[in-house]
Amino acid sequence: MLSSSQAQELGYWIRLVETPGVGNQTGRKLLAAFGSPQAVFEADFHALAQWVAPRIADALATPVTAALQAQIDKTLEWANQSGNQMLTLGDGCYPKTLLDISDPPLVLYAKGRTDLLNAPAVAVVGSRNATTQGLINAEKFSEALSEAGLTIISGLALGIDTSAHHGGLRGKGSTVAVIGTGADIVYPARNRELAHRIAETGCILSEYTLGTSAVAANFPRRNRIISGLAQGVLVVEAAARSGSLITARMAGDQGRDVFAIPGSIHSPLAKGCHLLIKQGAKLVESAQDILEELTHFAPALPEISVSAVEREEEADATGAPECAVLSALGFDPVHVDTLAERCNMGIAELQSALLNHELNGMVEMLPGSIVRRVATS
Repeated sequence: MLSSSQAQELGYWIRLVETPGVGNQTGRKLLAAFGSPQAVFEADFHALAQWVAPRIADALATPVTAALQAQIDKTLEWANQSGNQMLTLGDGCYPKTLLDISDPPLVLYAKGRTDLLNAPAVAVVGSRNATTQGLINAEKFSEALSEAGLTIISGLALGIDTSAHHGGLRGKGSTVAVIGTGADIVYPARNRELAHRIAETGCILSEYTLGTSAVAANFPRRNRIISGLAQGVLVVEAAARSGSLITARMAGDQGRDVFAIPGSIHSPLAKGCHLLIKQGAKLVESAQDILEELTHFAPALPEISVSAVEREEEADATGAPECAVLSALGFDPVHVDTLAERCNMGIAELQSALLNHELNGMVEMLPGSIVRRVATS
């Protein structure tokens, strides 16, 4: 429960971030000049106009409107609920790594374990439309890194992000989901159950005002927080143009390590990772490869090779068998026996589906009962 003085102080912070024209940069300039949000609002127009444009000074000097007061009251009510917390630039719990980036948020809204925000961490990102193998890699790498004591940071999106969070939750490092909506909104809705689990044993983090819906421009912007919270960023799968490459670029600008898992040269979702590797990202084949680069953040871990991880069936068993085969196949060559296990199909049924795909130019049969998917674009 917030004390009256804490509520008053947070009210000024909310008012500051809700003032039109006051972004992170302007907010920091005002705080440097006046010392606190309260002092900003106690200053007159002429004092404010020495630091910001007249229209912003006028907005800061204007009394609180009914709509803004309603937003302040709503936010304070949310912050009073168990597990919820507002972190400001002046808060001792504010993530220290974010203070090093060029554009730290003035206020963060957190649900869950805020101690994870200052723990050693690795961000795991990738495609929303990942292959089965990509999803397995994301989950297994994240689980191993989390078990080694690293918190897994990702964005709660479908695909690689979702698998990364699941893996992180299974290790002692847990996981942090940095979202592009208000902390009171779950997006995408399909991840509602996962979000509740993260709020219970991990942390959900947002810089956006409560009630902020899913706006496309917010998601690339929140990527700087994903990379900023971490000591390194692992890209599992990514197309040549993707949001994951934006995160990787931000990580490089912030002085973080960038790691990438290579894939088949035939897979469109490997091209982004291969591009990063050409640009200097570290090629990794196991969680151990990452831990060796971050030895000062986490203890050594017995090597867990990608080739040794258990192949899991991720395809929808209720869907058409042929669609399930393509989903499970990915773009890496695989033995038909392994593919049959992934699809939970008999060899005869699988061979029939593969024949149809081969006739349609979707797959190629190789010597030794090996099958691989053929890229169609």
